[in-house]
Amino acid sequence: MTQSDVSQRPAILVTGGAGFIGSHVCVELINSGYLPVVVDNLCNSKEESLKRVARIAGSAPVFYQVDINDKDAMRKVFAAHKIEAVMHFAGLKAVGESNQIPLKYYRYNVAGTLSLAEVMEEFKVWKLIFSSSATVYGDPVSVPIDESFATSATNPYGRSKLIVEDILRDLAKAAGNQWNISLLRYFNPVGAHESGLIGEDPAGIPNNLLPYVAQVAIGKLPQLAVFGNDYNTIDGTGVRDYIHVVDLALGHVAALKGLDKVGIGCRAYNLGTGTGYSVLQMVKAFEEASGRTVAYKISPRRPGDIASCYANADLAKSELGWEAKFGLERMMQDAWRWQSQNPNGYDV
Repeated sequence: MTQSDVSQRPAILVTGGAGFIGSHVCVELINSGYLPVVVDNLCNSKEESLKRVARIAGSAPVFYQVDINDKDAMRKVFAAHKIEAVMHFAGLKAVGESNQIPLKYYRYNVAGTLSLAEVMEEFKVWKLIFSSSATVYGDPVSVPIDESFATSATNPYGRSKLIVEDILRDLAKAAGNQWNISLLRYFNPVGAHESGLIGEDPAGIPNNLLPYVAQVAIGKLPQLAVFGNDYNTIDGTGVRDYIHVVDLALGHVAALKGLDKVGIGCRAYNLGTGTGYSVLQMVKAFEEASGRTVAYKISPRRPGDIASCYANADLAKSELGWEAKFGLERMMQDAWRWQSQNPNGYDV
């Protein structure tokens, strides 16, 4: 691809684009004819992921090592490119950790979004897709969950997402009414790109279930801690809606294309499969995909965790033309391929 071809592609700013979800979104943006302009402070990601995105997609994202709280640096990025829309992934994302260091979560997730939105206003960039979370539903009264459900939060991580959603709604209602915002509430992203080149590479001990299971299977960790086996679920362990990260990435591209269709304002969409699996069901499925045994122990419940959470994603299907296509077996196969080919993640 020539430099002129790249320069003619619509530029999409991707904050946190070197992370697990952001890197997969970059692949699908390039595949769909866009130029991802990535800003990432690399606090929980590595630039190597973007080099591998280029190997997969045949074209490299533009990368700036910038913190979104650094408004002067962000202004330089906006000045260097004609940004058409922003996909905002940058932030901290571990439920358990958020209970221990809530101020850090509000600094990165809330204050960072404020800084980003202020720079967007300066440069008159009005299109934003926000990486929200199913945690904004708190402990739902029933499942499956649709977008009309009341929102609440049971932990600082979820509360930070909910605060940002409220801020963005206020922004969309403000004078001038130029903002066009989609809030993508996704459930539990898992899996990896089928190439095995990019995947989830958490710093330190994983906070999310599947990378923890994978690291036990590969021998990096001795056993999995299953937090609670006394929930009112099929086997007493927590039930979640797990969505393949490539399905999720394609959902972001669909939301980007859908911004012009649905018009000015702020809308929320669930991105999930509509099926819930328990922790022990996930462990068994991973054992089948990997041929490895995953040792686990039952531990006390974690503060802020809920029994069951899975999506009704009909609105995304009807308004954006998107629905998840990959099932549990594919999620596990791709996750194991990534882990087995990259036992130390992006560290070679």
